[in-house]
Amino acid sequence: MAEARDVAWYWRHPGLPGVDLLRARFVRHRYGRHTHDGYAIGVIEAGVEEWHYRGSTHRAGPGGMVFVGPGEVHDGHAGVPEGWAYRMLYPPVDLVTDVAAELGRRNGTPRFPDDAVYDPASARAFRAAHRAAESGDVLATSSLTRIAIATLLRRHAVPRPMDPADSTRRLPAAVTAAREILHERLADPPSLHDLAAEVGTAPFVLLRAFRAATGLPPHTYLNQERVRRARALLDGGTPPAEVAARIGFADQAHLTRHFKRIVGVPPGAYRTARTFKTDGEAAS
Repeated sequence: MAEARDVAWYWRHPGLPGVDLLRARFVRHRYGRHTHDGYAIGVIEAGVEEWHYRGSTHRAGPGGMVFVGPGEVHDGHAGVPEGWAYRMLYPPVDLVTDVAAELGRRNGTPRFPDDAVYDPASARAFRAAHRAAESGDVLATSSLTRIAIATLLRRHAVPRPMDPADSTRRLPAAVTAAREILHERLADPPSLHDLAAEVGTAPFVLLRAFRAATGLPPHTYLNQERVRRARALLDGGTPPAEVAARIGFADQAHLTRHFKRIVGVPPGAYRTARTFKTDGEAAS
């Protein structure tokens, strides 16, 4: 009997700028700890996914809707030997808040308090939108995606008074300065000792403060930022090997390893699926 393969396709939404989608079946794949600038919303179609989020371990099986908020650290892996299959939508904060405002909810960024729910109506609306996005029908998919987001907001969201951007402004000064240095020096970052010296603190003090403020230690945060920058370069048509060199990875294999741990697909497959609008799958 053939061993099940990890298979994934990651593409741009054809009708809503800034929205990404993922359809995948994972058995061996494990996401590293990471965050998203916007929301991550999905439905499990088979198997079980397990993930660590908000200090607890969570599991969801077929029909389960999963939610991760902007800037919240999480990971993900198979919760059963046969893995899991799912569909994911990654809408930016402004799209979700726009839909919320159209529903009359204007008092803050929406928050999904439950990490996973079993709600057939929400799952049906979400699947319809996700499947439409595979066809490339701009009007249908943009309409169905807004309907799906509105359904989820009505049934499962509550207002969050503080905008996520405010948390960046409230970071300790040393952490803010360290982040800026890492952003500026992706290809040639300093050691922890030198980074701490540049921001005027001790290495272990900075390490603890950085992890407390961002949920990630500086080296993990750096690799996430490198992957974020890699996505922008790949979207612009830069070949993966050149991307790796420009953002500080040792080689393309190094880029691929970190890219897959955060995005779920290798950089070559990511670039191909987002360049061409035809349906298809990119196997890892």
